[in-house]
Amino acid sequence: MHIIDYLIFVVYMLAMLGVGLYFFKKNKNAEDFYVSGRNMSSWHIGLSVVATDVGGGFSIGLGGLGFTMGISGSWMLFTGLLGAWLSAVYLIPKVSALGHTYKFFTFPQIFNYFYDGRVALLAGIISAIGYIGFTSSQVLAGAKLASATIEGLNIQTALIVMGAIAVIYTAIGGLKAVIYTDTIQWLILICGLVFIGIPIAYTAVGGYDVIKATLAPEYLSLTNVKWYQILNWSITIIPIWFVGMTLYQRIYASKGEKEVKKAWLIAGIFEWPIMAFMGVILGMLAKVAAINGLFDGITNAASMDSEMGLPILLATVLPVGLMGLMLSSYFSAILSTADSCLMAASGNIVTDIIAKFSKKELSHKKELQLSQIVTLLIGVFAIVLASQMQNVLELMLYSYAFMVSGLFIPVLGALFWKKSHPIAAFWSMLFGGGTTILLIITKNKLPLGIKLPEHLDANLYGMSISLLLFVTLSIYHYNKKERQNGIQTN
Repeated sequence: MHIIDYLIFVVYMLAMLGVGLYFFKKNKNAEDFYVSGRNMSSWHIGLSVVATDVGGGFSIGLGGLGFTMGISGSWMLFTGLLGAWLSAVYLIPKVSALGHTYKFFTFPQIFNYFYDGRVALLAGIISAIGYIGFTSSQVLAGAKLASATIEGLNIQTALIVMGAIAVIYTAIGGLKAVIYTDTIQWLILICGLVFIGIPIAYTAVGGYDVIKATLAPEYLSLTNVKWYQILNWSITIIPIWFVGMTLYQRIYASKGEKEVKKAWLIAGIFEWPIMAFMGVILGMLAKVAAINGLFDGITNAASMDSEMGLPILLATVLPVGLMGLMLSSYFSAILSTADSCLMAASGNIVTDIIAKFSKKELSHKKELQLSQIVTLLIGVFAIVLASQMQNVLELMLYSYAFMVSGLFIPVLGALFWKKSHPIAAFWSMLFGGGTTILLIITKNKLPLGIKLPEHLDANLYGMSISLLLFVTLSIYHYNKKERQNGIQTN
């Protein structure tokens, strides 16, 4: 990169830190820090949601899908559109009213309302673990991009630099800093892709005729996807709109139900088709460039990591100045997800875990300081975790799967089934999430040498176990209560 590119990039990073510092002086208590004072508009919320949901992991991950399977990879984000619509219709009317009435900060507080404190505590632990994994995946995405585009920068150093920037402005600025920087970052990303990345990359690889001649026909087809891929994406991504702590924080941060529904509509449309197709198209262009020798001398096209294709393409074809702008665009996507996930994990640990065991009533100032310190510590841990992982999309989807398989069924039960019982919620969370993680670790192998179908996501089995336990235990305890009431009546 040229000195001009470095300068543009450094100015962008300093601007993000400046936003965090500005809101550091504005935050007065934990309500300001975690839910932005509950007065955010629909456009800020909507752009923040899509920036968080389609951030670094999906930006780099979508490029990897485009590199390996073509435009059919866009179907992954179609499930995000469905999730946004379903949650706007069925979840938001219930959760928004509860959140504003009872001044909730976190998602597990919903469980405390419908079930009990023990269920809420377990939900907080599961959510915190999942979002620490999310944060790590975004830091890893940034490190991959930086190490591929900045000469002489290794991935471990990039992890530390990227992580430090995201952690510092999030820890000092809170959710309002996150939402405002997300808005800026998303606009930068869209403009970067539309006006810089796609046009220049398209021209550099030789245009449509070269693309068509280079890629196999299935790359240009929307049907180059297996049914089980769509199923796996659906059962992992759609439910996150019902259990995602980042989304609940934004529901609570909005002015009311009408504003948050509009925000979800904005987010869904930006996810698919806009971001979905832009991401996979850039990945396809990277594939064309690799096959036609544009990466010769940089990497071995035959054995390269598919997720590295997009960063290397940008580093290869963008001229001085535009490289700095485009790099800032992708880093903005990465940071917009990392900061939100970090805030979610911090909220879970402070509100849902530490507060459960603390016997002291903290002042507003002490509560705010605790929130900032915990956010900083979680960020450091996430950086360490990222240093041990290699695949961005894999790490992110594993984190999704762990949360979804444990939390989705109890949420549905709490909101829509009167027979739901706290004991059923607790054990379905524990065994649902545990089953998924066990199958991921053992690669879908069960004891006694039994192996489950490889093409089905472990999350499907975890959710099935969760559903079975939840329904069975709820009915048992509901009937038991009915019998006891009958005996007392007689």
